[in-house]
Amino acid sequence: MRIASLAMYVSPPPLAAATATLWAFLRDDLRREGLTDVPDRLDAALHHADAWLHPALLLAQTCGYPYVRDLRGKVRLVATPVYGHPGCDGADMCSFIIVRAGGPVRSLEDLRGTRAAINDPVSNSGTNLLRATIAPLNRNGRFFSSVVETGSHLASIDAVATGTADVAAIDCVTFGNTQRFDPGRVSKLRVLITTASTPGLPLITRGDASDDELLLLRGSLGRVITEPTLAEARDVLSLKDFAVLSDADYEPVAELARFAHRLGYPAIA
Repeated sequence: MRIASLAMYVSPPPLAAATATLWAFLRDDLRREGLTDVPDRLDAALHHADAWLHPALLLAQTCGYPYVRDLRGKVRLVATPVYGHPGCDGADMCSFIIVRAGGPVRSLEDLRGTRAAINDPVSNSGTNLLRATIAPLNRNGRFFSSVVETGSHLASIDAVATGTADVAAIDCVTFGNTQRFDPGRVSKLRVLITTASTPGLPLITRGDASDDELLLLRGSLGRVITEPTLAEARDVLSLKDFAVLSDADYEPVAELARFAHRLGYPAIA
């Protein structure tokens, strides 16, 4: 049996329910199209990163930076969701650099010597985009006084809101979902600046998937966008479309990492 994991945007709870509804449609549609071994449910036990190179992978969502750094040539790009949140532009999306609403920070320079929170060292939205934004201001590879790894964007939001950290970069989809479904969580925060935009989080399948299987997956995703019974689920997810991007389309993600390296800022520090 194949596995499927769509675990990147499943909190707050309405998102998880809408994602499950979306998968139920995909499952039934793929089976009608003749694809075998389609799992009944999304795999909730497997960590999202462990799904990416799983030999039985049917469909998963990864992040742009892990894709260009570790996954290119090992998986196949299926499609990239197009979301409707502020900060999204087609398949591209930015991060919002957030600080506390009542704090003194008014510019990037004001962040020098503050405490940063990152969700994951290989996150595009939480680390790569933040690193590229800060890189021109670094001195001898340093800018912040300390960096804490929180494990998730929501935990980074909480760290800034409670004063454990002073700044974090949050992808615009997570920030938009939180504003909509858990507004109290971001009520004491403000957006200082937006980062550069890069292609969003792609859906992938295993590297040895056939062209026919890839076409089946893309066809079913296209019907997700037009299926009337999925209107509510699409609205909850702010899902507008799917774009088919190439490996070259994700090269700007890698270029931002190279940019920071060239400026002597290879890691958030």
